[in-house]
Parts: sequence; C-alpha cells; structure tokens
Amino acid sequence: MHRYQIHIEYVGTKFIGWQIQKKGHSIQRLIQRKLSKILKEKIILIGSGRTDRGVHAIEQSAHFECNKKIKDHKIFLKSANYFLNKELISILKIKKKKSTFHARYSAKMRSYLYVIYNRESPSSLNQDRGWHIKKKLNLNAMKEGAKKLTGTFNYSTFRSSSCGAKSPVRTIKNFTISKYKNTIKIRIKSKSFLQQQVRSMVGCLKYLGEEKWNIKYFEKIFKSKKRSLCAPPAPACGLFLEKVTY
Repeated sequence: MHRYQIHIEYVGTKFIGWQIQKKGHSIQRLIQRKLSKILKEKIILIGSGRTDRGVHAIEQSAHFECNKKIKDHKIFLKSANYFLNKELISILKIKKKKSTFHARYSAKMRSYLYVIYNRESPSSLNQDRGWHIKKKLNLNAMKEGAKKLTGTFNYSTFRSSSCGAKSPVRTIKNFTISKYKNTIKIRIKSKSFLQQQVRSMVGCLKYLGEEKWNIKYFEKIFKSKKRSLCAPPAPACGLFLEKVTY
C-alpha cells in the first residue's frame, strides 16, 4: 500500500462540515468519492481533524492509502481538481509519506484564523467568509483577553456540550489579534482544540470588544468552567483552518 498526504483548500459554506455523517453533504465524503473514481479503488480519507458546518480551510491536511503508486502528481491534481473545483474545493498538493504518518495523530500544531469585518456595511466580496460586526470594537480590550487565554488551562467554559474529548485541558501556544483598516484577524495556535473552542473564545472576546464585559468579568467567566456562562459562539463563516504543522 502507498500512503499519501494531501493539502486541501475549501469553502465550507454549503457543507455540513468535514466529517462524514449519516445525513448531509460533507467535504470528506465528496473528496473520497472523487478520489475513488480517479484511482479506481475504494479510498478512505483521514483528516487532521473535523471542521464544523460552514467553517473553511486554507490548508486542511489529510491522508489516504491506495494500492497503486501515483506516478504523476501533476496529473493527479489536475484530475482531482477538475471534479472538485466546482464545489469550491481544491487539492493544493500531494506528498508520498511513510506508513507511520497519520494526518491527525502526527500533527504537532494546528493554526486557526478568525476574520471579523468591523464596519457599518457588510462585505459583498467576502460574503460568508467573515463575521460582520457594526459596532466599533475595542481592540486593546480584546488583546488583553487573548493574553488571559494563552497558556495551559481548563477550557470547559468554551467547550461544546457535545464535545467528546477526554480532557478539557489544552495548551494555547499563540493567540494574536491584528487589525488592518476595518478587518480584524484573530490567530490561535494549539496542538489540539475542544469542539467549538475557537468560536466560543472569539464570541467572548467580542463581548470584551463591545465593552459588554470588562476584563475582570471575562476572567471570572473563564475560571468558572461553566459553559452556560459563555457568550454565544462566533458564527462559523468567519473561521478558517489555516495550517496543520507536523
């Protein structure tokens, strides 16, 4: 068997998410079907992790095995993208890997990007690819909140009730917030995340930015470990899986 890693870009707007489910149009299922057709054998695609309904990827990572060696990677990419591009999915590159490589378990770091358009008018050019917030946000307050979230903590406050992770403890290595004109970009890096953790943290940072909460109350909510006290999660449309590092 030959094992390959692929990097994938996609717009998640019309999908139920990455992972195959009993009902709905998933990214994983669609790519599996197309690769099975191209390679003329059943392909099982393993992703670095799931992305929720409506979440996008700048560079998702996945692997699969096949019986025959893929000799020409350019032809493979051309064939795969012929079928996938109309669904707003692109396979960016393919690499031959050792049998020990695993897209999920070999990952050392995952980086997410969240985009906010902080202006009066919504973005027509980037519709469904960012969170439109009219009220001017206090960036310094949001940055102060991000600092409080950086490190190794119990993130139960930001954990979805349906999260299946054994432990709510995670380590956020890097948490940065930047602004250019009216676009705010939030980047978060960790080896792994809890379900809805990123969107829940961004939702709470938005409350800080709107000055609905002050930093002391923000810390109290975080330390409470109570999901019921969390602000509403940021919408999926602004979230991008940016990169998976091995």
